[in-house]
Amino acid sequence: MGGVPGPVQSIERAAAILRLLARGSGRHSLGEVAGSLGLARGTAHGILRTLQGVGFVEQDEATGKYQLGAALLHLGTSYLDVNELRSRAINWADALAARSGEAVRIGTSLDGQVLVVHHVFRPDDTLQALDVGTLVPLHATALGKVLLAYDTSVAAELAAKPELTAYSRHTITSPPVLTRALKEIRDRGWAAEAEEFTVGDAGVAAPIRGHGGLVVGAIGISGAVERICDVRGRPQPKLVTFVRDAARAVSRDLGASRW
Repeated sequence: MGGVPGPVQSIERAAAILRLLARGSGRHSLGEVAGSLGLARGTAHGILRTLQGVGFVEQDEATGKYQLGAALLHLGTSYLDVNELRSRAINWADALAARSGEAVRIGTSLDGQVLVVHHVFRPDDTLQALDVGTLVPLHATALGKVLLAYDTSVAAELAAKPELTAYSRHTITSPPVLTRALKEIRDRGWAAEAEEFTVGDAGVAAPIRGHGGLVVGAIGISGAVERICDVRGRPQPKLVTFVRDAARAVSRDLGASRW
């Protein structure tokens, strides 16, 4: 029987580089990285290029110096830099509100709920309240169902419950029904809800992906059910297209190669 394998030197060196870049100004030249860690320039350059390839490191075009990349912030929702997500998504969210005529929200998972991290008001003169920082349920909102569809661990926790919280008579409260709905969301790439959380309101949402295709958030529209849906409660196809286009655009900006 073989012994327990020892540490992998290249991974240790990559970890040391990431720790170095996390210190001080956060920007270091190739020579500074190599000198600080006692590595040959060629070795340091090879590791930096690999880290850059997966988005863990970025290189400033003007100075040539290296810094931590946005992909490190997408390893899990608990480490997601909300400001990074908002900054990459803000222009696309504004455009989505203009195209759809509806309010736009971006959300991430937090402690079994959806944290709204960005909100663009509906482009009209009606009085609206800012939702940034609010928490909404995963199983009763379009944003939440998108996040659930791509988070099997949280979805499994909900599936193990005898019943889910009802917010209206339209809320999905049966775990098996929700499980089937999440599969449909994964198959088609978007989610919708009609009066499941708030009576009179509906929404459509799609996943935002980062490096490697990892879902790091969701973007969606919400508004009056009669504007979002047809008489059968199905979302207007053009609105679905607008939302999916915005989600793909943000995903591309975050480094998702498939979008």
